[in-house]
Amino acid sequence: MHIIDDELYFVIDEKLNTVTLTDKGSEQLAQAYNDPSFFIIPDVGAEVADLEHSDLSNDEKVLRKAELMRNFAEKSERLHTVQQLLKAYTLFEKDVDYVIIDNKVKIVDEQTGRIMEGRRWSDGLHQAVEAKENVKVEAATQTYATITLQNYFRMYHKLAGMTGTAETEAGEFWDIYKLDVVVIPTNRPIARIDQEDMIYKTKREKYNAVIDEIQALVKEGRPVLVGTTSVEVSELLSRMLTRKGIPHNVLNAKLHFKEAQIVKEAGQAGTVTIATNMAGRGTDIKLGPGVKEAGGLAIIGTERHESRRVDRQLRGRSGRQGDPGSSQFYVSLEDNLMRMFGSERIAGIMDRMGLQEGEVIQHPMITKQIEKAQKKVEENHFGVRKHLLEYDDVMNAQREVIYKKRRHALFGERLSIDLNNMMYDFGEKLIDEYQDSKDYEGLKMELLSTMGIEPPFSEEEFDKGKTNELAEKLFDAALEHYREKARIIGEKTLPVIKNVYENQTHFENIAIPITDGKRGMNVIVNLKKAVENGAREVNLCIEKSITLGLIDNAWKEHLRELDDLKESVQNASYEQKDPLVIYKLESFNLFKAMLENINEDVISFLMRADIPTQDPNAVRESRGPQGIDKSKIREQRQDLLAQSHSDTQQRTITQPIHVEKKVGRNDPCPCGSGKKYKNCHGRLEAAE
Repeated sequence: MHIIDDELYFVIDEKLNTVTLTDKGSEQLAQAYNDPSFFIIPDVGAEVADLEHSDLSNDEKVLRKAELMRNFAEKSERLHTVQQLLKAYTLFEKDVDYVIIDNKVKIVDEQTGRIMEGRRWSDGLHQAVEAKENVKVEAATQTYATITLQNYFRMYHKLAGMTGTAETEAGEFWDIYKLDVVVIPTNRPIARIDQEDMIYKTKREKYNAVIDEIQALVKEGRPVLVGTTSVEVSELLSRMLTRKGIPHNVLNAKLHFKEAQIVKEAGQAGTVTIATNMAGRGTDIKLGPGVKEAGGLAIIGTERHESRRVDRQLRGRSGRQGDPGSSQFYVSLEDNLMRMFGSERIAGIMDRMGLQEGEVIQHPMITKQIEKAQKKVEENHFGVRKHLLEYDDVMNAQREVIYKKRRHALFGERLSIDLNNMMYDFGEKLIDEYQDSKDYEGLKMELLSTMGIEPPFSEEEFDKGKTNELAEKLFDAALEHYREKARIIGEKTLPVIKNVYENQTHFENIAIPITDGKRGMNVIVNLKKAVENGAREVNLCIEKSITLGLIDNAWKEHLRELDDLKESVQNASYEQKDPLVIYKLESFNLFKAMLENINEDVISFLMRADIPTQDPNAVRESRGPQGIDKSKIREQRQDLLAQSHSDTQQRTITQPIHVEKKVGRNDPCPCGSGKKYKNCHGRLEAAE
């Protein structure tokens, strides 16, 4: 096999759903760019070490390092993009894994057959599929929050459920949730006849047999529900039935809007319904007149699904509440399940028996072999889910810490305690860092650039003092500076807020621009609360907005880093190390660094936060209420600015942007005429 493998450009592993580019494939692609190292990722560690020991100047070393890191990032991204494109072309099939609707790629749920609206594959895979299908390539999405279903369900204090197909997954329910599965007997005895599987050599023989069986059942006056595993197969069978002149309905991801109507008709005599896995669950298929006497609803499965649960769901469409019915699965050796996981014994038996074209095997032993193959797939999938959960358990502990910080910032009650802790921790870290190198000047510059204050101790105290004592002094000085800063912001904003609240009653909120000299954001403040609580409300809103925004940005980037880490640690298995252990250690270090960065960013922004100043005449106007004379608003704003100047010792300020309520068509017109807006200025605006 290694001789054959040497000729391959890439290797597909269908069981693990992966595609790997070979050395020969990399070389072939690189030839187009006349660059043999086009897909070879450089060894950054070794090359940086070589640079450090070279005779280059410091400036040249910095430039070379930057070029090296850029080259590493480009080649990593390039290789990743090619891998995803190969995956899109070889492992993702149109009308099986996804459908094209309205010139968009929409994912089809493997278990239910329904379209997963709004869902996109991550890590550039969705863009690769869009490029393959020549539709508009949408921008890559950024993950803001993530959780596995298992950890989501574990958040509930009590867990319970009811389903007709949980028995096959009893082991997983106990392993993950410590839940037992109890089988409840049916209300009435099951009268459905479940026949042994019929096995053919090829798909062509199998589908011909299915069509013949459908014709026979329709002649008997029985309704037929044909279960398929993909949109593609349902459309193939539909074309075959059309050629035979058999009327039928098709229910798949492309026609999901007709589901209720199709299921309603599925129990009538002689009706043929072709459905993917979404076949009418949640509702009984009611049998029409004379159907029970003819033998009830007939279920035909065109393929065994990877999960026994889905096969049982299909069988369970027939024989409800003691009704008669039957179920029959048709299988071929070319089916994905049989090809990848099926026992070679079945193929051997068929060869020894010398079966001719169209001949079939039907035996309990072979049905059991197929179920063993399904069990093997289910165990494989459970292993993947358990592996994913083990990694998410690491992230879950970090998620709880971050979400606790977010809650404090969102509601504000404990935010002041968190900010004090951040301020103390940040100061202690700086002192500890610069005390080791006895760099008082470095600490001084760092404090000025990040917190806008000078050290509250001399160089001699810094050299001889204890870290915790110096941290206490620095914390007291920083807290005093921050309170003064908050008082000044309150003095700048409150006069404007009071004027807007008293004179422009149609506004509920006001947006205050805040900047630290580098970044800026608009902080939304409720006018009524600000007037009632004064500067305290304004500063609380500023603290909440800045803390929330910076935590969210840091967490978003952390999730991206953890995704990259999860992929990179898999190589540890080649060194006989457990990738999960490496992931736990590295993710903890990343999380610790992220918390330190959050502390620094939040404290730095708050300590240097200010209202941006500019010429009052150049203040950007916000859009006035519809239908109101804008010249009056302009005059009011100039009066407002003039008053705020006198109230704040002639400080030049920027007027906050107003967040106005939208005037509804049936609301009173803001001009004060007493008419409805649509009959007053709304009509004038519409005419314009």
